[in-house]
Amino acid sequence: MAPKRPIGAGAFPISVEPPAPPKPDPASLYAALDLGTNSCRMLIAQPKGSQFHVVDSFSKSVQLGSGLEASGRLSRGSMARTIQALRICKRKIDKHNVTRMRLVATEACRRATNAAEFVNVVERETGLRLDIIETEEEARLAVISCAPLVSTRTEQLLVVDIGGGSTELVWIDLTRVPRVERPKAIMRLHTGFTPAESPFPHAKVVDWISVPLGVATLRDQFIDVEDDSARFALMSWYFEENLANFTPYDAEQTRDGFQIIGTSGTVTTVAASHLGLRRYDRNKVDGLRMTSDQIDAVIRDYLHLGPAGRRADPRIGRDRHTLIMSGAAILQALLRVWPTDRLSVADRGLREGLLYAQMSADGVLEDGPF
Repeated sequence: MAPKRPIGAGAFPISVEPPAPPKPDPASLYAALDLGTNSCRMLIAQPKGSQFHVVDSFSKSVQLGSGLEASGRLSRGSMARTIQALRICKRKIDKHNVTRMRLVATEACRRATNAAEFVNVVERETGLRLDIIETEEEARLAVISCAPLVSTRTEQLLVVDIGGGSTELVWIDLTRVPRVERPKAIMRLHTGFTPAESPFPHAKVVDWISVPLGVATLRDQFIDVEDDSARFALMSWYFEENLANFTPYDAEQTRDGFQIIGTSGTVTTVAASHLGLRRYDRNKVDGLRMTSDQIDAVIRDYLHLGPAGRRADPRIGRDRHTLIMSGAAILQALLRVWPTDRLSVADRGLREGLLYAQMSADGVLEDGPF
């Protein structure tokens, strides 16, 4: 006897896949491009509630600052690589018909004697106009990008952005801000480190500094030291020496209520190594909290691997292996100066800060980014 046909067996199954998102309205799109000493990175996004949704992105190591330490100029090769990457960014901007954008360059262009010539060539070759921003704006944008990661229990906050050519540190006092308002107070710093009169409680920027040492520039200064461990120790010591003018340097801080947020390729690579990720996963890294012991263990592992081992380690990646020890030296110096039980890992930075600043200025975000 043939089995009885179940009811509804001939019907089409209901799809469990979500419908494709509608094509975004170009009028709602924003672009943010960060051209640093080592990388060219861009995001195209649209506001979504109190956050934003990324529509397209681009990231490439262009090594714009290659040779800058020795010559004081951007080399022809580094400029050619960068312009090639910027052409791709321009195609993406045109593809999405983006009209609201902020395209910035940082330390390499701040220092290069031929930076103005380079900016003019970029505009002529790609149609993109780069804005070389000052160190304070770079620090401010890095801070507001990290606002969603600020704990409501945080009273003293140190945000560290380890770049290719410089490292920005911003110390913020949140003790006068009600707990639930603390992340929002960080976001309001997009207007400046000295806030205008406002009915809202504001975060107090105790001090900030831009150290002209990043993963590329610090590496280049000690590239002639052959011993791997000795080079690492010298880089860490030298970076700490350059923190002497930072006001909170000697202040004794309790661990309760103190939070360090690190945003950079160095910090996210250390986090990925700690998690054992052979393929990078932003969802697992962004917002991760690591103990100082866990960070030290990763750095010891890097030193044990040596240059050849780090080059072959999939957790580090081909674009990062020559820079990871200079970044780790900076990170270790910071944790030595300000001992803390935890460091919050931020896979976000200048691009996200640029997007938040543009969207906040236009009033298209809901009340705060949270």
